Amino acid sequence: MAIRIFVTGGTFDKEYNELTGELFFKETHLPEMLKRSRSTLEVTVRTLMMIDSLIMTDEDRELIAHQCRAADENQIVITHGTDTMAVTASVLAEKVRGKTIVLTGAMIPYKFGSSDGFFNLGNALAFAQSLPPGVYVAMNGRYFNSGNVRKNKQTGQFEEILN
Repeated sequence: MAIRIFVTGGTFDKEYNELTGELFFKETHLPEMLKRSRSTLEVTVRTLMMIDSLIMTDEDRELIAHQCRAADENQIVITHGTDTMAVTASVLAEKVRGKTIVLTGAMIPYKFGSSDGFFNLGNALAFAQSLPPGVYVAMNGRYFNSGNVRKNKQTGQFEEILN
């Protein structure tokens, strides 16, 4: 069972410029993370974009949906910025059928060493293999159904939306 990983950017892949104090994108850390985790999963990593999710457009989300539909794999993990991850999950739930898609990200960049990205990536890969077709968000050790999740900006954690 092969898994496709699409990279879109977000804090997950940001790096720190020590001279300016700014965060920036260089390249994805996914291959390094998979190697360090000693993963034996069959995965294909493809970078779609390297942007902060706050500047993600409808066109960017359409590109992600198109790539999900076109992927040969039925299990897909997407690394994404946490600020608009729930929005993208809802869009994908409307536009992609018959695949298990799990979006994940990080509150702290991987390069900082204390990142939650490693844990979230591992969970996303496990959820992609075990959940039925649908679109999910995997953060903080849990998975959430698309359309029923939000980022709590006070706690920095994802939570289920209670109706």
